[in-house]
Amino acid sequence: MPASPTPDEIRRVILLHGIWMPSFSMRPLARRLAKQGFVPEILDYHSILVAPDVAVQRLLTALRRAGAAHLLGHSLGGLIALAALARARPEAGEMIGRVLCLGSPLAGSAAARRLGQHWLTRSYMGRSATLLQTGQRPCVSSHQVGMLAGSRPLGLGQWVASFDGPHDGTVAVAETQVPGLTDHLVLPVSHNGLLWSEPVARQAAAFLRLGRFDAADRCLHSA
Repeated sequence: MPASPTPDEIRRVILLHGIWMPSFSMRPLARRLAKQGFVPEILDYHSILVAPDVAVQRLLTALRRAGAAHLLGHSLGGLIALAALARARPEAGEMIGRVLCLGSPLAGSAAARRLGQHWLTRSYMGRSATLLQTGQRPCVSSHQVGMLAGSRPLGLGQWVASFDGPHDGTVAVAETQVPGLTDHLVLPVSHNGLLWSEPVARQAAAFLRLGRFDAADRCLHSA
């Protein structure tokens, strides 16, 4: 049996979109990762009508089908990626390299909790409400997990939740900071801007390749 690839050798990357977002929202980032030598694959899933557990199982099936991969998730997608990491069985072929989250509320989303307080807005989050409200923390110490957060306050979330510190318009930087992260970097982009930013794509490639962010952009850190 051939040896399992090391994280440095893996080039396949499975990308997961956030809530309310179509899968094609990940294409600009996927194209930039492809130019960096990665083999991106976008996993589509229902973020409202179907429970996140279904997306987790689809992700694990994709790993068994085509081999080891890094995981990259935007917002809710990052929570699903970490849930898959917690359940993955390498002996069954569910091999995960590094996990990178973009603006994911790992500590739970204040905006999601606020939406959940009223029956009129609770349905907006559908079956993903609980996961967004409570978050998902890294729990597999042998894996490298990174976070790219945004600090440009453009988004409807700021009108729903009262953020005390820097935020990307939807998720507070503090909500992206939890124990167990290998590296954390804040860039001056909005929540959706994380998907289209060239610096974000460059830093994503750096983390997936080496397990740490490029020091060149540390001067942009704002948290």
